[in-house]
Amino acid sequence: MRPAWCWRKRGVRIGAVVDEHDVELLVAPRLLQELPLHGTVVTADALYCQRALCQQIVAAGGDYLVIVKGNQPRLHSDIMLLFETPPQETTFAFAEQRDRHGDRHEERRVWTSGELFGYLDWPGARQVGKLERVAHQKGKVRRQVRYFVTSLPEPDPHVGQAGAGPEHLLRLVRAHWCIENRLHYVRDVSFGEDASQVRSGAAPQVLAALRNAVIGLLRDAGWNNIAAAIRYNAWRPGAALQLLGLTPI
Repeated sequence: MRPAWCWRKRGVRIGAVVDEHDVELLVAPRLLQELPLHGTVVTADALYCQRALCQQIVAAGGDYLVIVKGNQPRLHSDIMLLFETPPQETTFAFAEQRDRHGDRHEERRVWTSGELFGYLDWPGARQVGKLERVAHQKGKVRRQVRYFVTSLPEPDPHVGQAGAGPEHLLRLVRAHWCIENRLHYVRDVSFGEDASQVRSGAAPQVLAALRNAVIGLLRDAGWNNIAAAIRYNAWRPGAALQLLGLTPI
């Protein structure tokens, strides 16, 4: 399986729709049509937890893993009920990871289950999961719990079915947020994309392409902190040419 990610389409104008979320949901099906979904896993946040999108992915031969929140109240309620008040003798598959980022210690845990397979009224649903993230920093503890649904089946060694266990699902979730943190956050905050008032003609698409190009050049130059890279290179004569592999005159 090759992972794929569903991202926000920037600078798109569709009729009279002005709400950002409406635009994203209108663009997503078109974007998915252009991707080779067979054998891929599409991960997405709760905005894209939509019946039509999940059905489209499965019909194209792909799989999905989407976060479930209050915009799908019945699905969210069913999953939360399973994990918070499980029936007797119910067991869950479990995995956890521990990381340290400077003075912040993080613990990530996932519980998964195929108990709702055949019960959930959701296209292609095979497993559900509960994600818990606990962060310890400077004496403070922050805890976050989320739920998800996926079309990936449970591993079944009895029939030789590989499936996706909790370790694999946790890696998919982390990979999704890696894209969010390394691209979306950088564009929104470091480049001020959300605050941009440029909306006329092809200008939004051109600026989005330029931002992507700059981020790519800085990553290739070895920068992990894009904000620091912008500050550093902004005061260096000829820095832009050097990033492009050219020698300043």
